[in-house]
Amino acid sequence: MMGCQSGGQEKLFYSFNLEDHVPNNHLFRGIDSYLDLSDLRKYLSDFYSHTDRPSIDPELMIRMLIIGYSFGIRSERRLCEEIHLNLAYRCFCRLGLEDKVPDHSTFSKNRHGRFRESETFRHLFETVLKQCMSEGLVSGEGFAIDASVIKSDASKDHSLPGNELINWKDEVKPSFHRK
Repeated sequence: MMGCQSGGQEKLFYSFNLEDHVPNNHLFRGIDSYLDLSDLRKYLSDFYSHTDRPSIDPELMIRMLIIGYSFGIRSERRLCEEIHLNLAYRCFCRLGLEDKVPDHSTFSKNRHGRFRESETFRHLFETVLKQCMSEGLVSGEGFAIDASVIKSDASKDHSLPGNELINWKDEVKPSFHRK
């Protein structure tokens, strides 16, 4: 007997758990198990007004950027659209089905303004690097570079002497902790 999709009235309530629709082995589940951005708000508190309306959560912004970098989504407009449509991305960003994804222009203003002024990306990079060192994933003793030729106006007269470089081994423990 041939089936037929029933037309009729839509349900008033749905039972839907976003977690049930993202595979256990999804890339972002692995990233999320190590990513703790709880100290981010404290780090950025001086860059936000305490009297205006609430802004977009900085943790959401960083999670969105991780998605963009992980999948090569360079357009902020497209990134916002992809997060709106993709259940795994919503889950990673901790957005429910009915939660709004930030507008691409607001996202851009925060990324190129507040985040750049506060050196948030440097702070995150150093924190993740320290966590990787504490987990034994990297030693911090050496580094590798590729052979890309890039024009620059660098000068030997303006380089840092070796004793002014950061000694990562002497740095404090990471501020973001494993869940």
